[in-house]
Amino acid sequence: MTRPSLRIRLRSRHAEIVATRRFFLLFLFLLGSLAFYPYTEGGGARYYVFRFLGFGIVLLSVYAVSFRRTLLLIAALLAVPALLQKVLVHEFDASAISLIRAGLSLAFDVFIVVVIFRRVFSHDKPNAETVFGALCVYLLVGFSFGSAFGLVARLQPHAFYLDPATNLHAIPDRFDFIYYSFGTMTALGTPGITPVSGEARSLSVIEAILGILYLAILISRLMAAYRDNTPLSSSSISPAE
Repeated sequence: MTRPSLRIRLRSRHAEIVATRRFFLLFLFLLGSLAFYPYTEGGGARYYVFRFLGFGIVLLSVYAVSFRRTLLLIAALLAVPALLQKVLVHEFDASAISLIRAGLSLAFDVFIVVVIFRRVFSHDKPNAETVFGALCVYLLVGFSFGSAFGLVARLQPHAFYLDPATNLHAIPDRFDFIYYSFGTMTALGTPGITPVSGEARSLSVIEAILGILYLAILISRLMAAYRDNTPLSSSSISPAE
């Protein structure tokens, strides 16, 4: 086998692996983003790793919904403000440009969640990749609600109260809203952060209900279908009478 043909085969094999593991890769990047979120302030190598993860999440999200040309076009257009919002860590403010950027970034997250959700749960025979797709939806919902809480805080500066006994700062930042979002969605609770305004409380209730329903119904249904499609071992087959 010649060297050029070997390179072509290796490249096609690599592309095939990436195509069949798009949800797995996105899941890893989402987890990595959660791990590096506390290090977004200041410089250093960890800060640039976080920026790389944010860039990778946006690109992998676009690639994950590239099943149709129309979906790819919409995702690519919404990815521009999402890159500015996720890769460049901006301060929370109520300026018109900041609100538009945050709103478009939230629209990108919601669009990705809806497309992946429909793709994952339309399969009659789920596999390991569809399970990772369902996990990606769960993490993306947490990030999306974090962005929504940030928008509420921009429009209502006193929508959330930070207990000074458990917080080193008085104004919530982006990681505070991510922490509050996942704590609410998992029913873990978020000591030190309290929703004050009616909009913040209503959004918190909606996320808590969606989180419980997703874990209790959708994930359990997907895993049950995955087990049903697993071939039975010879030891589990009863001998014919």
